[in-house]
Amino acid sequence: MNKSIRICHLTSVHRPDDIRIFHKMACGLAPDFDMHLVVPNGNTGQLNGVHVHSFKAETQNRRIRMKQTVDRVLKEALALKADLYHLHDPELLRIVPALRQTGAKVVFDSHEDVPKQIMDKHWIPWVFRKSISLAYTWYEKRKARQLDGIISVTPGICARFETYHSAVCLVANFPLPSEFKEVDWSSKKPTHFCYIGGLYASRGIREVVMAMKYVNGTLHLAGSFDDPLLQAELESSSAWKKVVFHGHVDRQHIQQILAQCSVGLVTLHPTPSYMEAYPIKLFEYMAGGCAVIASDFPLYRQLIENSQCARFVDPENEAEIAHELNAFVNDPERCLTAAKAARSTFENAFNWDHEAAKLSAFYLQILRP
Repeated sequence: MNKSIRICHLTSVHRPDDIRIFHKMACGLAPDFDMHLVVPNGNTGQLNGVHVHSFKAETQNRRIRMKQTVDRVLKEALALKADLYHLHDPELLRIVPALRQTGAKVVFDSHEDVPKQIMDKHWIPWVFRKSISLAYTWYEKRKARQLDGIISVTPGICARFETYHSAVCLVANFPLPSEFKEVDWSSKKPTHFCYIGGLYASRGIREVVMAMKYVNGTLHLAGSFDDPLLQAELESSSAWKKVVFHGHVDRQHIQQILAQCSVGLVTLHPTPSYMEAYPIKLFEYMAGGCAVIASDFPLYRQLIENSQCARFVDPENEAEIAHELNAFVNDPERCLTAAKAARSTFENAFNWDHEAAKLSAFYLQILRP
């Protein structure tokens, strides 16, 4: 235990109950460190061993948030006199010098490959995306020199940071074992499938729903549509009769969906950011005892092909998706075997306990005199 070491997580945009920041990192390592979290629009107090410091602030308006909210995060952070500050948002990079002036160590947690993500931002006019992406890359590289360490979620992002920083640690966003209890295999239905997360065209939701026209089964959708026109299009199709739309749901409801489904779909389109991402839903499906139908990306094959729990498809081809769903429907025993292989792989490789140990060791490495 290192309770004399004060760690402070900082965010200007994430929710107070963010899974990665609060539940996995802060709560998970609270028994070992004096753990603090500065976060807007939460409740100040101690929760699950974490000292939460919160304030009312704007998080939706980017212009206001990046100035006023970030300034307030800095004020709260400086008052805590932490030994190490763990930043979770790119917009917080501008306060690194002020934090380091206190003598503290500062690490940045890059949850996404931001330069590639900028290229996918629909709200940025496409003619400006490349120049903005290049400008951010230059800024990120310059700020990285001021950091004591960098954390990220995939090997690809870590490899990019390693070209200009010597202290980089991969801490993947794998599920918490405590959240995914033992699977009741008798509750699994081979004709029930699920798609959990943002319901966006670029994440393959149109093809997933349309594939159900050719499948004798039920698709559970949990999430929110970003495009009302896309939602209306899908709801008017004949495939929608086979869909149970749950909308945006809490973590407990997600567990209930996973408990009855045998197959989870993660058919993101082949954009630069998606092809190198570790989608959380992939590992949560496996933790919940679901076989996987995934986009045929090299990274996904590298991760799970040998575990015998997945089938790979062209995410933009609804006929391929339907074919693999029908293969599971027509062979329930094979479906159950794949689902059990998915759960076993989660238990042995893709769970948060392994990542928590890496994070703790990285903190100590950075703090070592």
